[in-house]
Amino acid sequence: MKSPSVLDNSERTLLVGVGLKRPAKRSEGSTPAAARESLAELDELARSVGARVVGTRLQMRDSLDPATLIGRGALSELEHEAERLDAGLVIFDRNLSPSQYRNLERGIGCRVVDRTQLILDIFARHAQSREGQLQVELAQLNYLLPRLAGSSRELSRLGGGIGTRGPGEQKLETDRRRIRDRIRKIEQSIEVIRRQRALRRRARQGVPLGTVALVGYTNAGKSTLFNALTRAEVLTSSKMFATLDPTVRSLRLPSRRRVLLSDTVGFIRDLPPGLIAAFRATLEEVQEAAVILQITDVSNPLHAEQDAEVEKILAELGVADRTRLRVFNKIDLLGANELQLLSQSSDQTPRSPQDSREKALVSARTGAGLDVLIRSIDRVMPVDPMVERDWTVPLSSGRELAMIYACGRVINSELLDGHIRLQAQVPTSIAERLDLLCAQSSR
Repeated sequence: MKSPSVLDNSERTLLVGVGLKRPAKRSEGSTPAAARESLAELDELARSVGARVVGTRLQMRDSLDPATLIGRGALSELEHEAERLDAGLVIFDRNLSPSQYRNLERGIGCRVVDRTQLILDIFARHAQSREGQLQVELAQLNYLLPRLAGSSRELSRLGGGIGTRGPGEQKLETDRRRIRDRIRKIEQSIEVIRRQRALRRRARQGVPLGTVALVGYTNAGKSTLFNALTRAEVLTSSKMFATLDPTVRSLRLPSRRRVLLSDTVGFIRDLPPGLIAAFRATLEEVQEAAVILQITDVSNPLHAEQDAEVEKILAELGVADRTRLRVFNKIDLLGANELQLLSQSSDQTPRSPQDSREKALVSARTGAGLDVLIRSIDRVMPVDPMVERDWTVPLSSGRELAMIYACGRVINSELLDGHIRLQAQVPTSIAERLDLLCAQSSR
C-alpha cells in the first residue's frame, strides 16, 4: 500500500517557516537569516514537484509551541491567510509531531504537510530502480504509522464517547496491521536486493579498481560533473533530488589506471535519519569509496553552511576521515575578483593521500579545470598505486606485455634475445604479476 502523492500539480500552496529568535544551540532552531534561507529552499522543493506557491510566511518565536508549533494566535492568523489565498495545502518548514500535525490541520482547515513528507514525495517521484522505489515506500510507511490517528480524512476515525467506538477503532487497527505487514515484506525484499548488490560488489572488488563517490548538497552539480568526467547521460536537472538511484561508470586516469565513479543522492539540511537509512543503495557507495569528491556550488553565497550539512552526514556515515578532494564547482558563475580570491585561497600543492584539504576549481558545464581534477584523483587514489620497476619479459608473453602498454607507462625498452627489457610504471597488481612471471622464466 504505497502512500499517495501529497501534492497535486499546480496545487495552491502556502509555505510557513518557523525559527527561534535566540536558539540555545544549532539543533534547536534557526537564526532569522538561516530560517529565511531554509524557507527559500522549501519554496524550491515545493516548486520542483509542481506546487503553485501563492504565499510564504516566516514566524520567529521565543520558543516552539509543543501543541501547534506556532501558537494559537499565529494559528488563527494562518487560518485567515490560507482562506484569503484560497490555499488548499500548507507546508511547514519543520518536522511536525503527530499531535502538532493533527492540531494544525484542524486549526487551519486544510491539508498540512511537513518538510519530511515533502521530501518523501519528491523521492517517490524520482526513484526509478526497484530498490529505490521500495526504499521510498518503506520510508513513507514508517513516517505514516505513528500519524494514523491524525489522518481523519483518510481513515475517518471516530471520536471518544458512548457508541462511538467499534468500527473506527477496528479500521485504525486494521490499517496499522496492514502497514506493519507491508513494512516487513519491503524490508525482506530490500535485504534480498542488498545481498545481491553485495555479491556484485565483491566480484567487482576482485579486480583492484578504486571507487570515487561524488557527494554534495543537492543541486551542487554532481550529476553534471559525473557526465562531464565519464561522458555518461545521467539525468541533470535544476530540480532538487533529480538523482536518487546509484549510477557507476568507469574513468581512465592519466596513470592508465581505471577507477569507478559513483553518483549519489544529494544531501540537504535536516535530512531525516529515516531517509539516510532508507537510501543505502547510494550511501553504501559512499561508505565503500576509496576517495570522496565533495562537490560545492561555490556560486551559492551560503555554500559554507551547505558544506557543514554535508560534513555532518558524512560523519553519520562514518566516512569523515576518508580520503577526500574538495571540488568547487560552477566557477563560471563567479566574477573575476571572486575567482581570483578563491584561487588564492585554494592550496593546489600535492599532499598525502589522507589529506582532504586539496582543492580543485572546476566548471562541470564548461569543462574548466576537469583535467586538474582528474590528475588530483590520480594522485590521491590509494587503491593499486603505481610503481616503477625494471622487468625482462619473454616476447612470448604477449598478454603481460599488452597489459603493460594498456595499463602502464613504458619509460624505456630494449630488445634482447627472445626477451624485452622494460622500465615501466604500472599498477601494483600488474607489477606483482610481472614479478612472478620473471621469476618463473629465470628458472
